[in-house]
Amino acid sequence: MSSLVHTLLNLTAYRNPFLRTLVPSIGLAFGIQAAAAIPSIFLQTERFYDLSGSLTYISCTALSLYLPTLRARYAALTSATAPAYPSLLASLTSKGGINAWNWRQVVLSAAVTFWAVRLGSFLFGRITADDGKDSRFDKIRGSPPKFFGAFLAQATWVSLCLMPVLALNSIPATALAALPFFTITDILGVALYIGGIAFEATADRQKTQWLKEKKEKKHSEDFLTRGLWSKSRHPNYFGESTLWTGIATTAAGVMLTSVGQAGMGFSGGLAGKVGALAMAGVSPAFVTFLLLKVSGIPLSENKYDKRYGDRKDYQEWKKNTPMFIPKL
Repeated sequence: MSSLVHTLLNLTAYRNPFLRTLVPSIGLAFGIQAAAAIPSIFLQTERFYDLSGSLTYISCTALSLYLPTLRARYAALTSATAPAYPSLLASLTSKGGINAWNWRQVVLSAAVTFWAVRLGSFLFGRITADDGKDSRFDKIRGSPPKFFGAFLAQATWVSLCLMPVLALNSIPATALAALPFFTITDILGVALYIGGIAFEATADRQKTQWLKEKKEKKHSEDFLTRGLWSKSRHPNYFGESTLWTGIATTAAGVMLTSVGQAGMGFSGGLAGKVGALAMAGVSPAFVTFLLLKVSGIPLSENKYDKRYGDRKDYQEWKKNTPMFIPKL
């Protein structure tokens, strides 16, 4: 196992710091999804699809954070002393250094992990309650190539969403020590993340409670129009888009600086800054596009339109409630 890891580290020891982190992380994403796809295809079940996605987010984030230390430790195998692993807690108040990450690297990595654990456990609990079935997979569950394609699509989703975090974690912590401890993009980004994940979690909790009360015959409502669902028809999706925008904002604030450009191995010119901005922006842009146009809102809207589209109360709710951005 040790020799295999050493070989993989050598194969991905690119001169460019960004590629040294990006390639192994994306490779891990596709590896985990391929491994999860095999038993899922054999058993024709999507029960572990979302859970494997959360595991992939957490694993790739952790790898990108620890990869520089792993490389240093394997390079020092012939030495009497190997570099120690940085302390997560100590790094929360650190600008970065030889044995400490910059606080932004730890906070954004923790932010992704917290989101993945919360959403993954929520979705796994929901699909378990629904006998392991998800209507999104009804037409592809029985086709191995299409089902496998869904797992590869999830690996691509993870890779694009994590792009700003992977880029930030690729920058040496010793270089990040030259940055100010706080900037306006840090404050804005963290605030957007906290607001977004709180919005998403609250919307999910309200929907879960509503479904529970419906099963207990406490109401006879066919669709939820209370709480955050009276402000937006899809408040959970708005929260998810917002939290990824927050992560991208904090990461972009570093990636666009001369320190960030040099740390990623970029030129620092216009092309380098445009590239950095694109890598940060692809995360919330891709998430929002999927939610608005592909797998989120369109599927939900079509399902409810077919069921209740001829009802006046449903038409009134749609007319008076924004689809995505909540009303005040």
